[in-house]
Amino acid sequence: MFESAEIGHRITKARYKREEPKLREALLEAQFDLLQKQDFPVLILVAGVDGAGKGETVNLFNEWMDPRHIRTEAFESGDGADSGRPRMWPFWRSLPRKGNIGMFFGSWYTQPISERANGRSKKSVFGQELERIRHFERMLAAEGVLLLKLWFHLSKDAQRKRLKKLGANPLMSWRVSSRDREHLRNYERYARISAETLRETSTGEAPWQIIDGSDPHYRALTAGQLLLDAMRRRLDGPAPTMSPPAPPPAPSLDGRDLLNSLDYRARIAPTRYEKQLEKAQARVAVLTRDKRIRDRSLVCVFEGMDAAGKGSTIRRLTRAMDARFYHVVPIAAPSDEERAQPYLWRFWRHLPRHGHATIFDRSWYGRVLVERVEGLCSEYDWMRGYHEINEFEEQMAESGTIVLKFWLSITAEEQLKRFREREKVAYKRHKITPEDWRNRKKWPKYERAVCDMIERTSTGHAPWHVVPANDKRFARVTVLQTLADALEAQL
Repeated sequence: MFESAEIGHRITKARYKREEPKLREALLEAQFDLLQKQDFPVLILVAGVDGAGKGETVNLFNEWMDPRHIRTEAFESGDGADSGRPRMWPFWRSLPRKGNIGMFFGSWYTQPISERANGRSKKSVFGQELERIRHFERMLAAEGVLLLKLWFHLSKDAQRKRLKKLGANPLMSWRVSSRDREHLRNYERYARISAETLRETSTGEAPWQIIDGSDPHYRALTAGQLLLDAMRRRLDGPAPTMSPPAPPPAPSLDGRDLLNSLDYRARIAPTRYEKQLEKAQARVAVLTRDKRIRDRSLVCVFEGMDAAGKGSTIRRLTRAMDARFYHVVPIAAPSDEERAQPYLWRFWRHLPRHGHATIFDRSWYGRVLVERVEGLCSEYDWMRGYHEINEFEEQMAESGTIVLKFWLSITAEEQLKRFREREKVAYKRHKITPEDWRNRKKWPKYERAVCDMIERTSTGHAPWHVVPANDKRFARVTVLQTLADALEAQL
């Protein structure tokens, strides 16, 4: 894998002085075009062998281009783990917005390679990590991100000489750490694991570029030219095409589906409601204050047709919880900032740390519901959304998050009744809009989208709980009881 990067590539100082100004000017022009068009972001991963010039390249790019529109982030192995959030959380938070350039010094490759090389990860687990990385990078490409992966390489002899030279210089010896020396001692193992990683994750959407780091002139011009070529191809040409995923299943021949087969007659008598609600809230109050929850986190998702009772159910839930440890996130149309990022970015940034909870009033399922039905994204985008959502929720569960998803289901007749009641009550009129009436005309399309969503995203680690909600009292108590049962089972 690294043979061609160990043959000793060189560029003379005179040639470097001739070509560097032209390359620098071209990069600045490409950066300006990127900033003007605001069509896509550029993300550069800087990885490779210790001493191969990764830091120097990052500094050089910031010198050659306008650093005001470059976000440089350095990641260590395990960043974000102490918070209890998923491993990918710090990378999601740091993604550059459209029109900007991000440079990641260290990335989602750092920890898998380190754990495998140190014997802390089995081959099967390592393979699963690489598969997840391939899916993640494919998602970035589908969202329009231009991903440039640079691997700076040195042979073992070249690395030894490089570290020895740095260590002998009193002004530069600080750059050689004990970790660098350990990596040199285990060079062969790290090189083998790294080569396997690059082979398995160099894809059409996100190929690796391997650069010989032994000569600083060659290294700088090669990295700069690779960045320039990638930016100009994308700026001057079409966006890359992606192969579509499999379509959802066709509707059943008899017209029956999950929603229209629910028992909407389920009721709780008004005389029994307060007592059952109080009992369920007491269970939730005790469980969410249990000391074991300090090592877990909780994410609750509430979805449903307009007027299904999501807001009133959330209010009954939060009455049982400590306000210092939960956050309610209402999801509306994305802002300009959110539209400049990959779709799931705005949800990743709200994930709770251990000991805390986030309650989503609507959620990431908007992609496969509203955006699908209203034509706000392409079929390719909402079709790939199922897998990306499952990956997102799987990573939450792996990090210790208890994921609970509720679909509050009402009939079209019950929705109409509630709409008319809202129009009659002054303090509820703001909850009914012309858009709500318009959406009713698309009820069959929404119903099919909901059934497809539940079919494709109800998993063992994040199952859907479909609650008949024609009777609000029944729905509220059922949600609280279901949440308490889930907490008891997992704590």
